Amino acid sequence: MYSSISDAIKKIYTAEGVRGLYQGAGVVIVLITPMKAVRFSANDYFRYHLKDKQTNILTPARQGLAGALTGVVQLVVTVPMELLKIQLQDAGRVARMGTQSTGQAPLHKMSALKIAADLIRSKGLFGLYKGTIPAMCRDVPFCAIYFPLVEKLQSLGPRKTDGSGDAKFYWSFGCGLAAASFTAWFVTPADIMKTRIQTIHKGAAGDKVYSSIFDAFLDILKTEGPRAFYKGGACRILVIAPSYAVIQSLYYLGVAEWLLGIEKDTKIIKK
Repeated sequence: MYSSISDAIKKIYTAEGVRGLYQGAGVVIVLITPMKAVRFSANDYFRYHLKDKQTNILTPARQGLAGALTGVVQLVVTVPMELLKIQLQDAGRVARMGTQSTGQAPLHKMSALKIAADLIRSKGLFGLYKGTIPAMCRDVPFCAIYFPLVEKLQSLGPRKTDGSGDAKFYWSFGCGLAAASFTAWFVTPADIMKTRIQTIHKGAAGDKVYSSIFDAFLDILKTEGPRAFYKGGACRILVIAPSYAVIQSLYYLGVAEWLLGIEKDTKIIKK
């Protein structure tokens, strides 16, 4: 339906207006903070416990393991957030395609609360976790690659002179940008399959229902070819890379510790 980012913006704006470009923003605003908090805190937790107690060294393999475990833990927040966000974002497309193909009236306006209530009513609490396997296939590799990679990149740059040993702000920002860009692109195929599985299916023209990640993989490969697994890859980088660069920089600056008045204690722990 969309041939490029600019084409998508044009068509969504024409059909749904400016608000259509921000569908699902409320879900992201509410859940993105706990998701990122879980991700970075869990990674610190696993890194601490996987560190060699005698040498105080964390090998690259254990860094990757800590990241992978982080990816599993964060699914508790990630899957419901993305499910609701995707369904809200896709409601306009489904309404338009259904109207064009059947002549029926557009679907009623949807909300995150309505979608969540319908899923829980029809499938129980686990209805909010549709697409967990493909989300795991995306998030576990993402975290397993991102955290060791950004750590390695930061170790190659200039350090602060305050004795903390942390990378300077601009270097930390650049490392987060580079590491997130590469990792986001790398896991795009898993994100494609997760999105297809979590998308609304209301009988609109062209809709397909996938029973599993393997079903989605085989169908996409057969009908659209290998290049389809990287559709939207540029969009993912444009969204994920800047956000991780900012979060990574603020995280290493110790902004939260400073606001809570525990900066001194944190530095002692780090040393």
